[in-house]
Amino acid sequence: MSRLVGAVAALASATIMLSACTAAPGDSGGDGQKDKVFLNLSYSGNNWQDEAANLAMAIAEAPENAEKYDVTKQISGTDVQKQISDLQSMIASGAKLIVSYPISPTALKQVVQEGCDRGVTFVFYDSTVNAECAYNVAFITGALADDPERAFFGAQTAQALVDLLGGEGKIFLNRGVAGTSTDAVHFDTAMAVFNKHPGIEIVAEFYGSWDSSQSQQETAKALAAHPDVEGVWSQDGEAGVLKALEAAGLEIPVTGENSNYFRQRLSEGWPGVSSGSPPAQAGIAMKVGLHILEHGADGIPKNIEVPLPWITTETAKPCEGADFVDGCNFFPGEADTFVTEVFQVDLLPEASLDAAKTGTGITEVQDLPKMTDFAQAEWRRIYTRDACDEGWAEGTVTENQIPAGLPGCVQP
Repeated sequence: MSRLVGAVAALASATIMLSACTAAPGDSGGDGQKDKVFLNLSYSGNNWQDEAANLAMAIAEAPENAEKYDVTKQISGTDVQKQISDLQSMIASGAKLIVSYPISPTALKQVVQEGCDRGVTFVFYDSTVNAECAYNVAFITGALADDPERAFFGAQTAQALVDLLGGEGKIFLNRGVAGTSTDAVHFDTAMAVFNKHPGIEIVAEFYGSWDSSQSQQETAKALAAHPDVEGVWSQDGEAGVLKALEAAGLEIPVTGENSNYFRQRLSEGWPGVSSGSPPAQAGIAMKVGLHILEHGADGIPKNIEVPLPWITTETAKPCEGADFVDGCNFFPGEADTFVTEVFQVDLLPEASLDAAKTGTGITEVQDLPKMTDFAQAEWRRIYTRDACDEGWAEGTVTENQIPAGLPGCVQP
């Protein structure tokens, strides 16, 4: 794979002809043409990707941005070579900004670096890319807002499931899209917890691909072989997991992500924890990218970490309106698979339910907050960059992390 990626990137280097000149931030070149901005998705077709893309487009096409930028949305699918080819075409067309959900943290590295060398700004959301020049906006290493030492969706939801089961029980693991950094970090950090508890027995592991229907099918298959399962650790797709369990007459602890149906069932007493990936990340990524085009990169960390949502059986609460107010956190009138975390009050205060559903409706983009407040902790950098910062080295972190003992970056 690495040889093939290298060959494709080398071919692109020989064929892409671009100007060596780079316009100053906010400068469209003086010819009256709008700067080209691309929103590039890898996989698509579920509510999370639709809502994320809609929020990014709503930011990009707000009136103040529509005057300056020509924005194109493109879906590459799950073939990494197709995404590489699409990125090459965007670079060749004169892109100034590419905001993207990457299918691989490593395979895109060379083409991204190539684009950066030609003046393109890359901002990736949710999943990440290792290229040094890329900006990553991701929650995958994020910590709870009220307890910053409790980091990682995988680790925290695994620990929550262990606690709900009293440290013993047979469980299923419902993973995401294979090959993405998001799935890998979730799984690795979850296993760091499960491996500490010999009473936890993983009897089935499958890929629901962050899709409710596929997750329901895979859970039903696993139930046929293991009807005595006692808990499920799930990434996105947990609405389908619950429906499979309901069909089998089981109400057992589930930890999953942020579907409307899951939070509704939690509010009705289902044991579990709703956490996981906010679609708001894509809107944040677009906002960050456009800020860089307009004002430059000063004060913008390369590694932006979004806090980890956390809703339990006790805190799940329906919203009467179209916003998170008075502690509410899901929308009874929306589809079961609608992903509720479309708001981020600090980084994306202009978000709305309508913008997440339609890709329109944001009339004014608000200024970014102090972005260094959202910089990823250095010890977690290895999970999104596959490397530590200068002055740091890979080791076992013993302080400021839960669970203890995960690999990370330490200062010698």
